[in-house]
Amino acid sequence: MEAGASTSAGAPPRRRRDALALTLASRRLPVGAADAGERVPGSVAPEVMPFVRAADELEPLNPRVAFLCRRYAFKKIQRMDPSSTQRGVRQFKTYMSIKLDQDDTQVLGNDANEIQQFYKKYCASMSQISEKRNFEEMARYYQVASALYEVLRDVTNNKVDPQVIKCVEMIEEKGHHFKNYKYNIIPLNFPGSSEAIVELPEIRSAIGAISVIDGLPMPHMPSVHRLGDTSIRDLLDWLSLAFGFQKSNAENQRENMVLLLANISTRTAVQEGHPLDDTVNDLWKKILGNYKSWCRYLHVSYNVMISHDLTEHKEQQLKLLHIGLYLLIWGEASNVRFMPECLCYIFHHMAKQLHDMVDANDFQPPPGFEEEGSFLKNVIEPIFKVLQKEAQKSRGGTAGHSGWRNYDDLNELFWSEKCFTKLKWPWDLTSDFFYQGDLPYVNLENYVLLTRIAMPILRGTGRKPKTNFVEVRTFLHIFRSFNRMWMFFILAFQAMLIVSWSSSGSLSGITDGTVFRNVLSIFITAALLNFIKVTLDILLTIQAWGSMEWTNIVRYLLKFIVAIAWMIILPVTYSSSIKYPSGAGKIINSWIGNWYNQSVYNVAIIIYMIPDILAALFFLLPQLQNFMERSNSRVFVLLMWWIQISPLIDPTKFILDQQVGNYEWHQIFPFLPRNLGVVITIWAPIVLVYFMDTQIWYAIFSTAFGGVSGALSHVGEIRTLGMLRARFKSMPEAFSKCSAVKQKEQALVQRSFFCIWNSFINSLREEDFISDREKDILMAPSSSSNLSVIQWPPFLLASKVPAALHMAMNSKEGDEHELIEKVKLDRDRYNAVIECYESLMIILNSLLLDSSDRNIVNEIDRKVTFSMGNKTFLEDFEMVEIGKVCATLAKLLQLLMSEPINGAEERKIVNALQDFMEITTRDFMKDGQSILKDENERKQSFTNLNMNMVKDDFWREKFVRLHLLLTMKDSAMDIPTNLDAQRRITFFANSLFMKMPRAPHVHDMISFSVLTPYYNEEVLYSSYELNKKNEDGISILFYLQKIYPDEWNNFLQRIGVDPDDEAAVKGRMDDIRLWASYRGQTLARTVRGMMYYRRALELQCYEDMINDGGGEEAARSKAIADSKFTYVVSCQLYGMHKASKDSREKGLYENILNLMLTYPALRIAYIDEKEVHLPNGKIEKQYFSVLVKGDDEEIYRIRLPGKPTDVGEGKPNNQNHAIIFTRGEALQAIDMNQDNYLEEAFKMRNLLEEFLITHGKSKPTILGVREHIFTGSVSSLAWFMSNQETSFVTIGQRVLANPLKVRFHYGHPDVFDRLFHLTRGGISKASKVINLSEDIFAGFNSTLRRGNVTHHEYIQLGKGRDVGMNQISNFEAKVANGNGEQTLCRDIYRLGHRFDFYRMLSLYFTTVGFYFNSMVAVLTVYVFLYGRLYLVLSGLEKSILQDPNIQNIKPFENALATQSVFQLGMLLVLPMMMEVGLEKGFGRALAEFVIMQLQLAPVFFTFHLGTKTHYYGRTILHGGAKYRGTGRGFVVRHAKYAENYRMYSRSHFVKALELLILLVVYLAYGSSYRSSSLYLYVTVSMWFLVFCWLFAPFVFNPSCFEWHKTVDDWMDWWKWMGNRGGIGLAPEQSWEAWWMSEHDHLKNATIRSLLLEFILSLRFLIYQYGIVYHLHIVHGDKSFMVYALSWLVIAVALVSLKVVSMGREKFVTRFQLVFRILKGIVFLVLICLLVLLFVGFDLAVSDVGASILAFIPTGWFILLIAQLCGPLFRRFIIEPLHTIFCPCGTGVVCRGPCCAKFRQRTGAVLRKMGPWDSIQEMARMYEYTMGLLIFLPIAVLSWFPFVSEFQTRLLFNQAFSRGLQISRILAGQNGSGTKRD
Repeated sequence: MEAGASTSAGAPPRRRRDALALTLASRRLPVGAADAGERVPGSVAPEVMPFVRAADELEPLNPRVAFLCRRYAFKKIQRMDPSSTQRGVRQFKTYMSIKLDQDDTQVLGNDANEIQQFYKKYCASMSQISEKRNFEEMARYYQVASALYEVLRDVTNNKVDPQVIKCVEMIEEKGHHFKNYKYNIIPLNFPGSSEAIVELPEIRSAIGAISVIDGLPMPHMPSVHRLGDTSIRDLLDWLSLAFGFQKSNAENQRENMVLLLANISTRTAVQEGHPLDDTVNDLWKKILGNYKSWCRYLHVSYNVMISHDLTEHKEQQLKLLHIGLYLLIWGEASNVRFMPECLCYIFHHMAKQLHDMVDANDFQPPPGFEEEGSFLKNVIEPIFKVLQKEAQKSRGGTAGHSGWRNYDDLNELFWSEKCFTKLKWPWDLTSDFFYQGDLPYVNLENYVLLTRIAMPILRGTGRKPKTNFVEVRTFLHIFRSFNRMWMFFILAFQAMLIVSWSSSGSLSGITDGTVFRNVLSIFITAALLNFIKVTLDILLTIQAWGSMEWTNIVRYLLKFIVAIAWMIILPVTYSSSIKYPSGAGKIINSWIGNWYNQSVYNVAIIIYMIPDILAALFFLLPQLQNFMERSNSRVFVLLMWWIQISPLIDPTKFILDQQVGNYEWHQIFPFLPRNLGVVITIWAPIVLVYFMDTQIWYAIFSTAFGGVSGALSHVGEIRTLGMLRARFKSMPEAFSKCSAVKQKEQALVQRSFFCIWNSFINSLREEDFISDREKDILMAPSSSSNLSVIQWPPFLLASKVPAALHMAMNSKEGDEHELIEKVKLDRDRYNAVIECYESLMIILNSLLLDSSDRNIVNEIDRKVTFSMGNKTFLEDFEMVEIGKVCATLAKLLQLLMSEPINGAEERKIVNALQDFMEITTRDFMKDGQSILKDENERKQSFTNLNMNMVKDDFWREKFVRLHLLLTMKDSAMDIPTNLDAQRRITFFANSLFMKMPRAPHVHDMISFSVLTPYYNEEVLYSSYELNKKNEDGISILFYLQKIYPDEWNNFLQRIGVDPDDEAAVKGRMDDIRLWASYRGQTLARTVRGMMYYRRALELQCYEDMINDGGGEEAARSKAIADSKFTYVVSCQLYGMHKASKDSREKGLYENILNLMLTYPALRIAYIDEKEVHLPNGKIEKQYFSVLVKGDDEEIYRIRLPGKPTDVGEGKPNNQNHAIIFTRGEALQAIDMNQDNYLEEAFKMRNLLEEFLITHGKSKPTILGVREHIFTGSVSSLAWFMSNQETSFVTIGQRVLANPLKVRFHYGHPDVFDRLFHLTRGGISKASKVINLSEDIFAGFNSTLRRGNVTHHEYIQLGKGRDVGMNQISNFEAKVANGNGEQTLCRDIYRLGHRFDFYRMLSLYFTTVGFYFNSMVAVLTVYVFLYGRLYLVLSGLEKSILQDPNIQNIKPFENALATQSVFQLGMLLVLPMMMEVGLEKGFGRALAEFVIMQLQLAPVFFTFHLGTKTHYYGRTILHGGAKYRGTGRGFVVRHAKYAENYRMYSRSHFVKALELLILLVVYLAYGSSYRSSSLYLYVTVSMWFLVFCWLFAPFVFNPSCFEWHKTVDDWMDWWKWMGNRGGIGLAPEQSWEAWWMSEHDHLKNATIRSLLLEFILSLRFLIYQYGIVYHLHIVHGDKSFMVYALSWLVIAVALVSLKVVSMGREKFVTRFQLVFRILKGIVFLVLICLLVLLFVGFDLAVSDVGASILAFIPTGWFILLIAQLCGPLFRRFIIEPLHTIFCPCGTGVVCRGPCCAKFRQRTGAVLRKMGPWDSIQEMARMYEYTMGLLIFLPIAVLSWFPFVSEFQTRLLFNQAFSRGLQISRILAGQNGSGTKRD
């Protein structure tokens, strides 16, 4: 087993290095003299490594031959790279030359004879080994023989002895199986292999089952055109030949199928004589479950029907053929795996061909399937090309979703019976499905041919229609997907408004007949809303009608007609039910002839409600047991809304009854009757709050329910070390209840638990969370002993023995009974005393070799026993001396623990033992002198000792334990001291008492795989990266040493290095690299964590078998672990890294290779790209999925139809290509920023058992697992993120899973039912952009396909999160982007319509609704402030507030109280505090809440409210969603001001400044009649929002308020702003480049979204329109001419800008003086105009400020319109011109090379003609102003040093609490020259 797996055998060595560190060290070139373990450079390793290995193998047998092998390797590498240009080659050559010089020893005779003679002997020895059938050894021998023969030919110059040639021929004949002895898990290609895994009975049975090919038709060789081996060994070979599958695919799926059969068979009932019948049936049902569902849906018969007259043998064979066929199709399908129904279609036809072949007993491959790879070529490649072309149409995700077909569109074509007639079988490649609709670019010479032949076809086809659903970018999807919720909200609002408006104004008013009749009008509104919904269904799906069944189209039209009918019927019948109607009712009555009938409307309502009543009955009847869930208290919700709405009714009525107030501006619109403008401005924010405040109630509900549910689930019952000690003794019993075998004997229960506990503690030590001493204190005895008491870990017995000794020393003669009773008061104390004494006797008797010495000890023992029996112990022994006895014993034990290595040390032990015996007999025993006879004899006693005990781990453990019991005087309550160690220990202990399924034996458990996608992140930190200093002079290593000081000390102790010896520390850089990497978010950390699964399985399997005997437990446990667990890391770019010359990429490859060498069970999958020369002379790029292991040994190579990552999102495609190499029935998806723990790996068997338990109505298909965020200690930001994420993955998902049943797949630790998901589209979706958040779509897909997602909290994994402000913002932006795309997707739409009402509400408020409501919260602020702006500038607010008739205006001001809570981030804080309270105690939760407020957590959460709003809204409107790399670095660096400005300018700063202007205007123009307290009460939350959005990035930016950093930031920003020229520059280099990049999202925007942007931009005109009428210069004039003249000011400003811009362009380079004069003239003209206005027109100084407030928004409006005009200009002018003048004459926009120059010239002309330069300069001026306004407060605060100190404390308070010195870090001191603290 692996190191540390068998910890029960004894304690591990004190100085242990990490396994990966040993690998790194073994592969490093030695310094100086040559040494073993040379490191062959990766670039030459495949060609050179066989000879180096041969030399190592042959060195003991014949050093000269080994020398010849090395010399040949040196010659070979010299030929391959004579100039030593490749990395590492020069060092390797140097090493080899030194090695060759050392080993160049001559032999008698010549080398040719020597090597030939040796070769013949070597071959003879191989024949002897062959008889032993040891495959592993034989494979090594044959590989050496092959390399040796090549060296022999070189040495002999190809003059080979004939006998040697005969040997070579014999080797070739016998050894073809062994040359490439490479396999993944089971050596299936090597029938004679004796690997332990092949000996497992279930593996043998599975291999035997698929090897039965009797009765199948055999191929005629002429019918199969396949190169190489065409032998048929099993069913997979037969299928591969029959259908043209790749050989490597067949080998991969053979192993997959064998392992599935073997592992399922360990749990299914075994029938005598039919061992695999149930297993095959079970697997057959799981694999073909989706296929059968598909057939039933399409009403087609299965092609896997089994005839009843078949024998059981034949039936099993057919089912295995079905399983194998599906797996082979799936294994080669590449990206088509994302289209499960397409796979069903392929399988359907191929299964029919299979049955036809079997029934006819004639092996005849279908036409086109004769060759290997023909399935890929003829079946998969055509579909892949369709996917590829559609992906190209998406233009990298920038095109609208409606313009191209994604995976779902293409897959859903197979949901219709039309696929059979349209696509046929084999594929009809002329079908419209495969034809792409556009042609490749052609030269002009082919123009005539193109236009005559292709253009008619091109124009006829056009764009392919979408399938069933169209993802149109519009917010209307929110209404369409959740129309029932919106109807409920709107109808409830209408009903409450009607009741409130009644005369009584109370809920009882509904009993009034008139009020009730008015309430019934909600059905008219319902009909209207239904009409809107049906209309949206038609408008948003019309682009999919081309692919729809005609019945679906008719259904849409009928629904539309019915909706219109109800729109007419209900208003007409309602009007007829009113006797004296008014308004619209009167008009309707005039149309119908004043018909009056009250009952008709009631009948119409009943008819209208019949479908809803039936739906409600269908919902209620089967779910009566869920009364609590259904009683989601609508009454309560209605009451809360009532409280919100009712107080506004009376003031609203009063305002409507008043005369319209006096306007203070020119009322350009017709007068609104009855003050409707005021009512709208007041009610608009109230309505918005009404629609989103359910989110608040959901937060409260989830907090309360999640807290109660967590408490009932025993979450947090053990959360402190004190609680751990109190319940530790019950842990073995709790462990026994959930372990594989329930032991009857208490001793066996404890032994089993202690084995797991000690492994856990050992892992903590290996990870440096605890020190050696802490480990010894926490360890339980690893083996049983003959003691009379139970042995518990020392931490439970700390200070017990010293306390008993103290009691004894203070006891007097005759008090023996009292002393014993005192000791027995604490049972642990009494047992500890007994254990110490009995252990001492055992140690002394084993240590002493002379019988006379042992007799002395036995005599002492008899006296003690006699005294205790007679109760004369205090009389026979001097209790005062007992302390001295213990001290000398402790000294002896200390020496025994020190492992003596020389005579001097052994002599010290002898002396210590003699001292102990002398003190015991002379001082402690009153009559002990008689035991030692005389002085001379005494001196010779106790000298013959068993020193081998000192070296034995078994005895060393006893020494340590006894020493601890004697010397631990404190209570050890703080052991371990490391917070992470405490957390892990308490969580593990707590989990044992939670509800957990009983674990089966490892042999019987569900098998599983772990899959980790990896791209280009860090694997291991290099020494350069660790020691590289940042701008503050801080290296990562120094930073980590200060962040984790205790772990650094433990690490140095573990590797045995003195902390003060800097040279020794630097000499252990391999270990240091690992220590640092294991504290970062690196692949090495993830791999180590996941490989704990294998280590745990080996240990658990060993424990399962330990009682069986036989001596083969270790090998068998490894074999079973191999069959149960597989770990695949999908390193997408591994092949490119291997071939790269870049040092970083080469380092990534080498580090991954080191991981494979360290962990033999690790597998690496990657996409390989090769250029292949075709027979026609062309070069074709071919792509392969490759699996490697070990020393880069290639196992499988499966060709792909193309580059998979080009079709869709990268990460899901990276997962998808590697998923075929996973094994087992379950699959855990793990990201590369995650970690695992050994103690949690022990519980994996329990978790997997959940798949066999019914949860609710079905068994789970996804098991949710909680996470621990391990990055929370870096800074306050990291702590905020950690708490937020922790609450989401615990209490949040707890509530989502139960009772809401809307948990999907969010985090990567989730475990999938692999067989369920591999047949239903995989574990993610991969369509470009729409599936940006690929994870959650796996949950959507699973739920829609009747899966069940659960959540389990007794097991956890680690996860890293972002720690810097900008990193976090990128993450929040990415998630908001993903939710924006989810809003548009078909999955949300279908879930919203298929869930019942309450589950639909849960879906909405826990997914896209949360982001939509975040946006509504921000929008509410805008609506409120713009409404107040309208009131204050128009003068209406003044007239209302100064009206003496209004007595109570407070309801208007209280309206936004709830949304301010939302702004403050309380929605996130509530669940967070509840979970902290559960897991750490509510006192701790309150303290953390207070600390979070002091560290400005509300500022952080409010800021990211803006992030969510911006990116969510932009994504829905314009798209632009993309994966954003957040970075996973260590050091929280200082971000420059320019970087923050670029990142937050549009998302936060612009919006905050707009709100700031609104608040200022509202304050300025209402202060004369409004109290300041009223203003603050209403706007305080808005001011807080403005502050957060403007300054949060700087508050949370380290060193932001240090003066020198401030100066540097200002200079950097000023330089960036001044850089001109945006073309070809990155946004980081020039403001112009950044400004243009900020408009990229508009380039692909729809006309609809651009129009909406234009409408929203009009809001900026209200400032100028309102303010100009308040200027003194207008003298109260309210005519429209005032506003018109104000535009003259705008015109003058624009003309001035244009003049300056033109002057710069024409004069700045050659006529600098002229340009300066021109600017001076413009400046003087403007000054003169200003003076003229002051003197001639009474312009006041206040007017200047007011004009600035008026014209700044207008200028911004002009900029926005200019930005919108660019895309419109291109779309309506440039592109039509291209279409007209394009020489291709396609009639569509051409993007070919023929129009490239035309596009460039057109664009240049338009830029010169247009005012773009002036607009750009105007924008630059605005950016300068905004940047200066934001930077000014930062600069002022930077003057004061205490501000910087306060910020440091604010950001790093968590680090301070753990003993950090961040002030030193930020001051730039490095750690190399200072001593450790």
